[in-house]
Amino acid sequence: MNIEKHVCLKTVEAIFEWHKTKRKNEHRPHLGGSQIGRDCSRALWYQFRWAWTPKFDGRMLRLFETGDLEEPRFENELRAIGAKVWAKDPGTGKQIRFEACGGHFALSLDGVVENIPDAPKKPHTLELKTANEKSFAKMQKEGLEKANPVYFAQCQVGMHLSGIHDCLFLMKNKNTDAIYGERIKYDAAQSLKLVAKAESIVFSDTPPERIASDASSFACKFCPYWAVCWGCKIPEPSCRTCAHVTPERNGTWSCGKGWDADGLCDEHLYIPQIMPRGWEVRDASPDRVEYHDEEGEIVVNHNNSRELFEGRMK
Repeated sequence: MNIEKHVCLKTVEAIFEWHKTKRKNEHRPHLGGSQIGRDCSRALWYQFRWAWTPKFDGRMLRLFETGDLEEPRFENELRAIGAKVWAKDPGTGKQIRFEACGGHFALSLDGVVENIPDAPKKPHTLELKTANEKSFAKMQKEGLEKANPVYFAQCQVGMHLSGIHDCLFLMKNKNTDAIYGERIKYDAAQSLKLVAKAESIVFSDTPPERIASDASSFACKFCPYWAVCWGCKIPEPSCRTCAHVTPERNGTWSCGKGWDADGLCDEHLYIPQIMPRGWEVRDASPDRVEYHDEEGEIVVNHNNSRELFEGRMK
């Protein structure tokens, strides 16, 4: 007996569309400790400077939420086996957060835990992750430092900024519900190196060198900033892509034009070094830059950053 199948594509698409309205693609105000272990400092600089807004579809946004939903479950399980868990800062009721570089660099812990069976006398920072079968198997085989250097760097920064020199890392296999657990020890030299890396990115007026010399490099292939890095797109106009704006050591941003550096004014002037490859500066003043573009045409940036960006997007 054949039963007719009715695939509910509209229902599925509506769910994904709802996730796009629920969790919008937004910039974070700081450089994140969860990202500092990535190899390309230039990509991190673009992220910190809001040079481009990565776009995620509803399915990916739902996948991001999967990790968030797993955290309370881990916390409840740890408490059930006798551990003490602090998932929020008792003083603020928010995530436990630590800062450096005046607040331009920050990291929020998944929690702090005490009395775990493997080391009942030591407090640990807590990092909770989910992974697919392939990544989970790699983690089991190689351990955190080798299998995922970005997560390992996140753990090191969390221990360094919090002053808690042990970390409990737990990862769930999304396919089987298996759990991988590892205690990470503090590495002062590596942590200081990561914080120094963050400082160099935050306070650099121009983007660092590319990680590769060719736009087709595998290292660049999946980067969300590929288009602005390799010159296909003009960066998005914002205070952070403006030559008049500077990140200060006290965590604020200052504007050479006297604005509050918290929006986009008509005096926006692009940082010349982030303009498309092939554009050469022909003439420059504090309020105006004239370029030759890749076709030899003259392009002037003076009170028209929005128009330049929108024109390049067409």
